[in-house]
Amino acid sequence: MTRKDGLLALLVVIVWGLNFVVIKLGLHNMPPLMLAGLRFMLVAFPAIFFVARPKIPLTLLLGYGLTISFGQFAFLFCAIKFGMPAGLASLVLQAQAFFTIILGAFVFGERLQGKQLAGIALAVFGVLVLIEASLNGQHVAMIGFFLTLAASFSWACGNIFNKKIMQHAARPAVMSLVVWSALIPILPFMLASYLLDGPTAMAQSLINIDLTTILSLVYLAFVATIIGYGIWGSLLGRYETWRVAPLSLLVPVVGMASAVLLLGETLSMLQLMGALLIMLGLYINVFGLRVRRAKAVQG
Repeated sequence: MTRKDGLLALLVVIVWGLNFVVIKLGLHNMPPLMLAGLRFMLVAFPAIFFVARPKIPLTLLLGYGLTISFGQFAFLFCAIKFGMPAGLASLVLQAQAFFTIILGAFVFGERLQGKQLAGIALAVFGVLVLIEASLNGQHVAMIGFFLTLAASFSWACGNIFNKKIMQHAARPAVMSLVVWSALIPILPFMLASYLLDGPTAMAQSLINIDLTTILSLVYLAFVATIIGYGIWGSLLGRYETWRVAPLSLLVPVVGMASAVLLLGETLSMLQLMGALLIMLGLYINVFGLRVRRAKAVQG
């Protein structure tokens, strides 16, 4: 990977890591489901008039949009609104990697490798440690924690639909899929917000919208989604997956660090231990014991 592309990849990691702080800021004056709906409305319009529709079955497009867009962000935005720390959410959301592996085994018959089983086991233990820390009054709302897990499962379901889409004969461009799938969750988000928050709360949030909320929406829609996915997709198109994908492990590092610096969030020692176990599980899932084997060869 060239230095320029390496810096672009690092830029995307920082953008996606800051995403969680921005969500927290955006939620201070707007219902979570409405904020998410407006985010995808800005992703879809006006880009939809300039990006060709992906030539894939509508069922796949609907499945992708309802899982990775609606399901993931409905649960995530509500989780943060209900007290899930933004930094911790950035880490727990990465459980999608393990959900994806398990779903892939059931849907595609993929065999689990030893490193994946070890990574899953270690990460599950880390999640249990976080739950124990939460039950002991470490200021993590359990509803927020489990909503974040639900968001990661929705992301994993979206990954399955994404794989089916990419196996289709008319494999779409990344931006085509991002823009057109953004149409799908807009109505579900607005309808859910109408039913749960009520029309008065929705109207008031628009009438009293402030600069922080506007900038949050701009960041979430244009910077994190269109620019972020655009750069990431181009990098995946130019390089092997194994060179690019592991860099996403840095997203929760940026997420947790930015939450500490910008939001003043803190974690107890038990929570830090759980977070480190999950990170180690993710690392083992991606790299296995490659470093150790390399040393054995050198010896």
